[in-house]
Amino acid sequence: MSRLQPDLGRIRLIGSDLDGTLLSHDEVISEGNLAALRRAQDAGVPVVFATGRPPRWMAEVARQTRHTGLAVCANGALLYDLGTEQVVGANLISVQTLREVADALLAEFGEVRFALEHHAGFDHEDGYRHDYDIGPTAVAIRTRDDVLSTPGIKLLVRHHGLTSDEFLIRAQALLGGAVTVTSSSSAGLLEIAAPGVSKATGLASVAESMGIAAHEVAAVGDMPNDLPMLAWAGQSFAVANAHADVLAAADAHVASNVDDGFAQVVDRVLAHNSSLN
Repeated sequence: MSRLQPDLGRIRLIGSDLDGTLLSHDEVISEGNLAALRRAQDAGVPVVFATGRPPRWMAEVARQTRHTGLAVCANGALLYDLGTEQVVGANLISVQTLREVADALLAEFGEVRFALEHHAGFDHEDGYRHDYDIGPTAVAIRTRDDVLSTPGIKLLVRHHGLTSDEFLIRAQALLGGAVTVTSSSSAGLLEIAAPGVSKATGLASVAESMGIAAHEVAAVGDMPNDLPMLAWAGQSFAVANAHADVLAAADAHVASNVDDGFAQVVDRVLAHNSSLN
């Protein structure tokens, strides 16, 4: 089994994306990956989930893993305690910023459609198409002005004529550092968070609370919303099914999400730590 970068010290925490990384395509955690989670825990290396999911989509993950620690949700906008099922930290997008971002996107791209994740539910304007189950929360169809009138966890922007890659590149150039713009879909969908908020900042907050530095963290992911986390961590991995940009950015590659790539990350980390004894 190949080792991590030889100049790295001990890895004390693993940050893992969920969909497309730890989870199979039917959102199940394989027996191999479950066993790897237990090996990491037994070795004293906690695994922190870092996901674009809102907290309402975490219950099944918590049930499968019996995970009771903190999770980074909504691409870093929320810290969520899986044991108590409570949000313990939040970085919201202000109403002013939501409106400024929407105006800029409409001027550049024409008739995009908006939806907003917020503490009380999920609002979207008429014409916004979501290709997934919103889940157990209050869902409301509102006017655009009303959608943009509540501080948001995550602003979702749909363009029916562009791929997510093209939409993302152009929107990032347009908006700069005013917000964090990312994507975890191929279907013309942007995910926008408050400025400076990402999976990296969320994972850094959890690591700091444990007295763990960035160089003591390994991270694994598959989509562009994982890139800040992979860049921040001391060692980064991409699963074989990852987006081309993630494959190019990662320090190392492992098997796909359906072939227990996450388990390979754990085993490489534990082998590396053992080599330092």
